[in-house]
Amino acid sequence: MTKPYDLEERTFLFAKECRIYIRSLAKTTSNIEDGKQLVRSSGSVGANYIEANEKLGDKDLIFRLKISRKEAKESKYWLRLLHELNPDHKILSDPLLFEIEELRKILSAIINKTSK
Repeated sequence: MTKPYDLEERTFLFAKECRIYIRSLAKTTSNIEDGKQLVRSSGSVGANYIEANEKLGDKDLIFRLKISRKEAKESKYWLRLLHELNPDHKILSDPLLFEIEELRKILSAIINKTSK
């Protein structure tokens, strides 16, 4: 599968895939609670990126991008927890961990380029 060049679409697809992954997990207390956190943070990556595109100025753009990057880091944290505690679902979580790291790197590059 090729990844869309449009970062808004790519962050949307990431959030969607996280929700599909969470649905596949056993309904343990930790999976439910960690899954809730992942739902929030994964959706926030894209939501804040969209807000950055509707910037009120350069400072607002950088601020929103940094929030988006922060949410990407948080998503990676929750994904790692779920990944380690659900080894039988690694085929689903491995691509998500790879994708969130790519998104974080892309956001960092945009922030660095925009800050100059």
